Amino acid sequence: MKIVISGKGGVGKTTVCALLAKEAASKGYHVLAVDADPSPTLAATLGVCQEPTPLIEFRDLIEERLGSLEGFLRLNPKVDDIPERFAMEKDGVKILVMGSIQQGGEGCACPQNTFLKSLLQHIAFEREDWVFMDLEAGLEPLGRATVRGFDVLLVVVEPDSRSLTTAGRIHNLAHDLGLTHIYAINNKIREAADVAFVEDRLPRGVTLLGALPYSEPIRRAGRDGSLHKDPLVQQEIRRILEQLEASHGMERVSA
Repeated sequence: MKIVISGKGGVGKTTVCALLAKEAASKGYHVLAVDADPSPTLAATLGVCQEPTPLIEFRDLIEERLGSLEGFLRLNPKVDDIPERFAMEKDGVKILVMGSIQQGGEGCACPQNTFLKSLLQHIAFEREDWVFMDLEAGLEPLGRATVRGFDVLLVVVEPDSRSLTTAGRIHNLAHDLGLTHIYAINNKIREAADVAFVEDRLPRGVTLLGALPYSEPIRRAGRDGSLHKDPLVQQEIRRILEQLEASHGMERVSA
């Protein structure tokens, strides 16, 4: 299953991405966590001490695969070896830091974009991993080049009207781009009223998969760069992943 994770800035999407990736790996799945944020923190959240260099900064590699950066470009560069060559591994999760794809009206042919888009399509269509891709916050990263081939969009929200407004806009754009499996995860829940608030205002067409309680251990995790365990959060992450597994299994059977 290929899963894109989005949401308003500050809602905890990177933490949710890391938790889901670690849970999937603990079940024996081959897991690839992709950081497509221009300010990458997914590797650090997963416990990697030194943040990997984003692929978009490897100009020599990109020139080798696409041809001269100043001349004609190969539009289908070789990328199938990139995850194995450049991904780091932590606790069974392979981590690939891409950097940000600039939409540029979908027609941008700059070498870095061409390379990253080709890599994304390889990851989406040709690899058998469970993929969790952490996007830059907001609407800008969503485009056909980013979500084409992915199965699910997870929108992380919190009990805040601005978060839910952003979720509605993300849902509308994702639907326009052809993503039909759009779910929400309610994060940082402190009381029952927080759950009710989100349920009442969740955009039509978005299914709520679960609610993660506010966690002091996870909040403190940012101080030392590791993802602290919280049993209540872990229990809900496990339940969310089981729902994704079940929906994926039904899709495969029906297909």
